[in-house]
Amino acid sequence: MRRSATRRLREKMSCSTADAAPAAVLTVSDSCARSEKKDLSGPAVEDALKRRGFQVVARGVVADDSSTIQKELIEMCRTARLVVTTGGTGIAPRDVTPEATSAVCERLVEGIAEQMRAEGMRKTRFAALSRGVCGVHGTSLILNLPGSPRGAVESLEAVVDLLPHALELIAGKTEHG
Repeated sequence: MRRSATRRLREKMSCSTADAAPAAVLTVSDSCARSEKKDLSGPAVEDALKRRGFQVVARGVVADDSSTIQKELIEMCRTARLVVTTGGTGIAPRDVTPEATSAVCERLVEGIAEQMRAEGMRKTRFAALSRGVCGVHGTSLILNLPGSPRGAVESLEAVVDLLPHALELIAGKTEHG
């Protein structure tokens, strides 16, 4: 009996499932926005989110333009609790996704981005060049992922178990059992 009570408490405290939280995926890529290249990262991230129980309610593709990214992030936050971007997080001159994200967020969640980079550096030292951020806009969480399909999915997998709890906290659900 004690064991089942402990188990119920752990389940109550655990936030490892997304419970079909609405999510959106935004690909940031000049070449994809101009239809010169097929978007592979957005669909890969969408599939990974669905496998983890998120309901993807919107997907988009925009060019590497800060004001365009900001507008789309704000729009996506109207319908999604989790907005995930892929692309524009490197150090090339047109990589402006972190700046655009920071501009629309009230607070940054540095630990999530740090966790993605730490996990990424176990696979490639080039993960240190990623500048992706994570932040809060209203009651939504915005998460920047790298532009490569593999890097995007691996970065998401590094933090996906944290996201349901983060979304609960943002929504004001701060009870800890």
